[in-house]
Amino acid sequence: MNRDWIDVAYLAAAVCFILSLKLMNSPVTARKGNWVAMGGMAAALLATMLNPAIKPGNLALIAILVVLGAAAAVWSGRKIQMTAVPQMVALLNGLGGGAVTLVALYEFLEASNAGITPEPIQRVTTVLSAIIGSVSFSGSLIAFGKLQEILPGRPLTFKGQQFLNMLLVVVLAGMAVGLLTVQGSSVPLFAGLVTLALVLGVSGVLPIGGADMPVVISLLNSFTGCAAGLAGFVLMNTALLIGGGLVGASGLILTLQMCTAMNRTLGNVLFGAVGSVIASSGNSALAGRQPKSYSVEDAAILLTNANSVVIVPGYGMAVAQAQHQVKEMAAKLMAIGIDVKYAVHPVAGRMPGHMNVLLAEADVPYDQLYELEQINPLFPETDVVLVIGANDVVNPAARYDKSSPIYGMPILDVDKAKTVIVCKRGMSPGFAGVENELFLLDNTVMVFGNAKTTISKIATALDSY
Repeated sequence: MNRDWIDVAYLAAAVCFILSLKLMNSPVTARKGNWVAMGGMAAALLATMLNPAIKPGNLALIAILVVLGAAAAVWSGRKIQMTAVPQMVALLNGLGGGAVTLVALYEFLEASNAGITPEPIQRVTTVLSAIIGSVSFSGSLIAFGKLQEILPGRPLTFKGQQFLNMLLVVVLAGMAVGLLTVQGSSVPLFAGLVTLALVLGVSGVLPIGGADMPVVISLLNSFTGCAAGLAGFVLMNTALLIGGGLVGASGLILTLQMCTAMNRTLGNVLFGAVGSVIASSGNSALAGRQPKSYSVEDAAILLTNANSVVIVPGYGMAVAQAQHQVKEMAAKLMAIGIDVKYAVHPVAGRMPGHMNVLLAEADVPYDQLYELEQINPLFPETDVVLVIGANDVVNPAARYDKSSPIYGMPILDVDKAKTVIVCKRGMSPGFAGVENELFLLDNTVMVFGNAKTTISKIATALDSY
């Protein structure tokens, strides 16, 4: 295939990547955006395989690996539950970082064996892509382990940890300067650079709590994109350069947006060690108070006597896979003339858009979904709010308790509604590790049990009214 046509294919792939991001801005066009991105990736892959510089033996090997990778992707995509998607993203992101590191290592060894000194820009990008790719690889594996509960979700800290991380950064910077300034190629120094970067990824993510893993994954995804973009410089590959740049920029934007949604800085997420169960000052007026437990039938009566109902989905709904039962219950409420809305917090669940995807899977109309800024002014006029498995995002302590790790985080003002029904398995704290005072308020009632079973029973009970 002519080199000019290969460049055109790479440019077309880059355009597809940009267009796909635009389409993913709306739930209505997000599916189309995925198909466009897949088309762009297919074009880039085909152009690479038709490159005359690739030897026939290597081409066959690439084809075999592509088929195996595609088969693994289809299997995992169909097999893995929605609740496990965050850890799947972490794992795939780690593989991307590892792939970039291998590309950098291969290019460095090729130059070393040939006894040539690459151009300065290629030397810089090779070293940077090796560092960033290694950090992303090992850090993503730790994030996967925490989300999968292979590792403890709490922050894993030890004395002098931040000093160690800073020392690793300084040593890595020194080694990078050495590789870029010393004539010739030092394979042991490069191997040491990769090894220390892997250690930094592990040491940097271990002290971050499981509640903040979505932010960490988003940041590491940005790292992988940057590393891939740098690898594009190394390989002189336009599609890799543009695609990596897009991933790096969008990942960073998403990371900052998530931090804003939690009213926390990125530095606090990375170095604050939030996630252990802690004691906070709380509301003294609620001390010693016990939650009011209602039956499924009682909850059904409250719902049928309401004129307006707002449903707040959370991680508990995702774990129980209760979105279809929620849709059925909402349909029955609307059938008897009750206005139903859904309130979606930007960081509900374990990844951005988690609740949106689940509700879309159940064919909940998009116009029934309200974001935080839209729904909060409506809560004082709402008769009943049904909270399904949400915790930190509805905790009133975020407004006033300065000792709480969620202080200042924008929350859904569900406590301002006339009645709040909380469907939850127990009284355990949320990801931030703090007790939720919403459960003890006068206008709150608890319906304990698995979300899928409980909502299904409520929907059945509605048939009697």
